[in-house]
Amino acid sequence: MTDTQAAAKPALLAADEPLLRVTDLQRHFPIRQGVLRRRTGAVRAVDGISFSVRAGETLGVVGESGCGKSTMGRLVTRLDEPTGGRVEFEGRDITHLGVGAMRPLRKDIQIIFQDPYSSLNPRHTVGTIVGAPFKLQKVATEGGVKKAVQELLELCGLSPEHYNRYPHEFSGGQRQRIGIARALALRPKMIVADEPVSALDVSIQAQVVNLLDDLQRELGLTYLIIAHDLSVVRHVSDRVAVMYLGKIVEIADRDALYSRPAHPYTVALMSAVPVPDPRRKEHRQRILLTGDVPSPINPPSGCRFRTRCWKAQDICASQEPVLAELAPGHQTACHFPENTGSAGDTGDTGSTGSAEAAGPAAG
Repeated sequence: MTDTQAAAKPALLAADEPLLRVTDLQRHFPIRQGVLRRRTGAVRAVDGISFSVRAGETLGVVGESGCGKSTMGRLVTRLDEPTGGRVEFEGRDITHLGVGAMRPLRKDIQIIFQDPYSSLNPRHTVGTIVGAPFKLQKVATEGGVKKAVQELLELCGLSPEHYNRYPHEFSGGQRQRIGIARALALRPKMIVADEPVSALDVSIQAQVVNLLDDLQRELGLTYLIIAHDLSVVRHVSDRVAVMYLGKIVEIADRDALYSRPAHPYTVALMSAVPVPDPRRKEHRQRILLTGDVPSPINPPSGCRFRTRCWKAQDICASQEPVLAELAPGHQTACHFPENTGSAGDTGDTGSTGSAEAAGPAAG
């Protein structure tokens, strides 16, 4: 198993075309009321996002709770049906493939769920859980399913002797490793990790993050990691996309985004990241955003962040900013971006109030 995966790694990383391409992806959940259940509106969970993920890289997606991150992950893996837009995997349009047509592609794109407690069937043993993909896809393994499962468990830092144990006998971190082993069973090319460490203790998070790093190097994996912890995203990502209310407001290389964030929302998020060095902390201004995140049922006109933005002007209400390239590989959707080097644009925020602290919101 390991030799085959290692042999496939160079070809995967050398691919020029994006492994995953998402174009104007939308997911609107209808709101129905009355006896006749007539549609009266829609929750715009994902409202027109576009991005690509190259083979072998890690794209991190961050944002507050309710911004549409997890919904986007389910759409990409085709666990949910998009309302509009296009999802392409290896150049093939998979946007509206049925269950039968998607079944062969399940080998290549897998998901790691957020909650390691609810994502594992408590009535099944670890061997049954991790071995299920082999049976569902009717994949023959050398030495049998049990041997393959035990190799996967060992690869993910668990003992092969855990084969006959049940999920309740493991800690949260061990359960997440079981989920990772299940995702790796069919040797996928891409893994979508939906908040893979948010439900774990801080002391365990680093171990799981390091495991994902090691697996990527060893198996040549491509990751789309959804998270709210900016420190985790910075550690694992090559590029980072920032979402706000169903939209991507900024996407850039990791180092560029963390050193020179352009969108005011990203600037506010970065200001909330804890700094361990007291000397650096004294020189950094914490940005406090006023008000709550607007409802995705009726988002603001123009720029969706304008109701909480200290730089908002009339054009922000009348014209929606497009995701434009400020520098090579650095795109942002803002009429008045920060840190662009122009006069008077130094990232100074002034007085903004303190109704709600900006930062990587829980969940």
